[in-house]
Amino acid sequence: MRRTKGFWALGVALLVFCPLGFHASAQERYVTYLSLADYTGPIAGLNVPADSGLEDFFKDLNDRGGVDGVKIKFLGVDTRYDVARGVSAYKRYRTEHKLVLVNAISTGIGKAIAPLTDRDKIPQLVPGDGEFQAKPGRVFTWGTCYQDAFAATIDWILEDWKAKGKSGLPKIGYISWDNPYGREPLRGGKEYAEKLGVTLLPPEFFPPGTLDHSVWLTRLANAGADYIIIGGVDPTPTNILRDAHKMGLTAKIQFVDATFWGPDETVGIKAHPEATEGAVICVYYLRGKEAREHPLAKRIWEKYRGRPIEEMGSTYATGMIWGLDLEAALKIALKEVGYEKLDGEAVFRAYMKLGGGDHRQGLAGNCTYGPQSRRGSDMVKFYRVQGGKLVPITGWRKAPDAVALHKF
Repeated sequence: MRRTKGFWALGVALLVFCPLGFHASAQERYVTYLSLADYTGPIAGLNVPADSGLEDFFKDLNDRGGVDGVKIKFLGVDTRYDVARGVSAYKRYRTEHKLVLVNAISTGIGKAIAPLTDRDKIPQLVPGDGEFQAKPGRVFTWGTCYQDAFAATIDWILEDWKAKGKSGLPKIGYISWDNPYGREPLRGGKEYAEKLGVTLLPPEFFPPGTLDHSVWLTRLANAGADYIIIGGVDPTPTNILRDAHKMGLTAKIQFVDATFWGPDETVGIKAHPEATEGAVICVYYLRGKEAREHPLAKRIWEKYRGRPIEEMGSTYATGMIWGLDLEAALKIALKEVGYEKLDGEAVFRAYMKLGGGDHRQGLAGNCTYGPQSRRGSDMVKFYRVQGGKLVPITGWRKAPDAVALHKF
């Protein structure tokens, strides 16, 4: 209970102070970054640390003089993962001084405001919606697209099945939220499974906020699932595993999170170590000890948080990926147009030149933004929960292009 209250308190603090925490003098040059975030809703457990890491990154960058003298104002708004609130927040803050980037924390919000950000010529970030890769515009995914990661997870499952000496092909189940995010992995992921001849059982979807997942898990188990791919944002994936463990399913079915936001050491794994043990997670960014020991993340955490590094959630470092991308893009845009002409369109053009760069410093897989690419990356790696820790079981590997298999 203490941990949960801590997240809520931090979320409220961000909600109150982020819009007011940047004070520019009349002569100071700065741009604005808008986060349509969730600080008190269903994904707060991972979004609060991520935006904390990003805000701290901006503080550190601004303390060092910014990007060629241009600082970044972080403005975070608590949408509570609600689409209507997200749209309202964007409309309210779209005229902020030199707003050059908007980050929509949910797939639903990203889709809803895309026509608005396109009209305003402001680039937008979204979690992993492959439709924006299929129809390139001004919207970029954070990392690997959800369907590509889903396909990479099927590849890993087949490798694991073979390594266990099993013949034939496994039956694979899928369970996630009944919302755009929950359904996105199948828009291309389903076609990839069919291409390989893998049996993908009828997916099970449940409303966000569901407390007991036994009904949906029972259906997948009765259908003969050998592997179950789970979705949602921690603590939801952990709660799925908690219920599966109570039902005795984790002992005979391998559970894999394919959409990046599975159990984290400071959230679900800490609360339910026994239930999460053995679960596998596919991600496009560093997790666990690898994230905590990353030089940039460790330095900034110690500078601004002043707490033991063991308390750092993995997504604290993930937030810095957004900051590193924007820093690199601003360097390009300022060189091309200068500060006076710097706007969303200039930053959008700069983002399309980030592909192939090493500016992410190893916090994530390769950056693949480009003129025809809105993917943040096409690489993933896998971790397994072992002894309450996230242990890497693969290196970086290229994910299949499942986006191309779906007709959007």
